[in-house]
Amino acid sequence: MIRKAFKKKQDKPQSKIDKLIERYKLPREYLSVNRKSISRGIWFGLFWGFIPMPFQMVGVMALTPFLKFNVPIAIAMVWLSNPFTMPPMYYMEYLTGNAILGWEGIGTVELTMHWFKSHWDQIVVPLYVGTTFYSVVVSTLIYILVNWLWIRSAKHAWRGRRRALKRDDAF
Repeated sequence: MIRKAFKKKQDKPQSKIDKLIERYKLPREYLSVNRKSISRGIWFGLFWGFIPMPFQMVGVMALTPFLKFNVPIAIAMVWLSNPFTMPPMYYMEYLTGNAILGWEGIGTVELTMHWFKSHWDQIVVPLYVGTTFYSVVVSTLIYILVNWLWIRSAKHAWRGRRRALKRDDAF
């Protein structure tokens, strides 16, 4: 399933990606397509994507010299938090932070700068507690899920090839 989509792109001899790597002398690990690289890219991208901060892609790029993961996948995961998804995502993180801390939270919300400035002290702690939960726990659960799906897909393909070989040997 996941593997097939990436494998089709990778099988082409001297593809555009290979030309890009050669032209700009990029490390191949940043664009490699394997289970570990893809799942790490998803983890790092979601981790930074859940954090309410500007320039989340800079956080991903800051990790590239130290850690090996698929950078385009990580950047794509960061963009799951975009101007349309940020308000519900951050509100969900705020509510989760309140639940973890056992706080009541603010009853009514107004979408004005004056309201946010006057309530910032009551918002920031639960927001970042909820952010920590989603950045660490949810990103890790999705990392585990992607790994499991990839391994399951590989085993399924391997069993299919083995059955095909047995059928061919029977004739």
